[in-house]
Amino acid sequence: MAEEESKRSIGSWVQILSSGQLPVLRQTVRSLTEARERISSINGREITEIVMRDPLMAVRVLAYVRPYYAKRRLKDIANVEHAVMMLGVEPFFKYFANLQTVEDMLKPYPQSLVGLLYIVRRSQRAARYAFEWAVWRRTANIEEIYMSALLYDLAEILMWCYAPQQSSKILAMQRADSTLRSAEAQEQIFGFKVIELQQMLCKTWQLPELLLSQFNPEHKDHPRFQNVKLAVDLARHSARGWDNAALPDDFSAIEKLLNINREMLLFRLGLRDAQGNEITPS
Repeated sequence: MAEEESKRSIGSWVQILSSGQLPVLRQTVRSLTEARERISSINGREITEIVMRDPLMAVRVLAYVRPYYAKRRLKDIANVEHAVMMLGVEPFFKYFANLQTVEDMLKPYPQSLVGLLYIVRRSQRAARYAFEWAVWRRTANIEEIYMSALLYDLAEILMWCYAPQQSSKILAMQRADSTLRSAEAQEQIFGFKVIELQQMLCKTWQLPELLLSQFNPEHKDHPRFQNVKLAVDLARHSARGWDNAALPDDFSAIEKLLNINREMLLFRLGLRDAQGNEITPS
């Protein structure tokens, strides 16, 4: 992408991202190809599980079904499983037959692909944490919590896809200056903060309402949003190991949310065994 394109307005980026067909992970294409070969026996739940492992594929499914249903049902359609059921198995495979992969899209930019996959894997971990904690808390509408964690960094993932050189430059700037905040670097390179793009995409694409809670101070202390935010924080802070200085505060907040002690939390995270002995994560 040309350098001047990185300075597009945030509104222009929303139009660009809304007008094209988003790429998906190569593993998603492989999994769907295998599922299509079993089309006579495959069910909607199996398709849903494939879709919900990939934030880009999940957004594509939600975006495709959104125009076909009345506004009053959009809250239900934020549920990927409902969307797949509404489409039906055969129509699903017909529409999503020729998917571009991020691996092919970023073939000229291998380091940018590494950066994108790093964020995707972190988002997947955050979604797993959020899901497990929501189950533990017996929370209603668990899929919305899972999806909100999975899509929390959607705008950043998309900028790695569509502005790979500029995204790599931001990462290089932060590595060169550990005090440089990501929002400041983004404003220098993109002309806006990625979180601002995230907010506009959430509204434009009518993504799960819980995702918008991060932009509303009144909702930030709500347990459902805390379930998402703490999962995202833990995935970020532990992405390169369990020695990050922010983790003790994360642990304390998670213990409060789940109403468990430190020993139980570390056991649930796989950092301690049942006898309380430390486990080295693989």
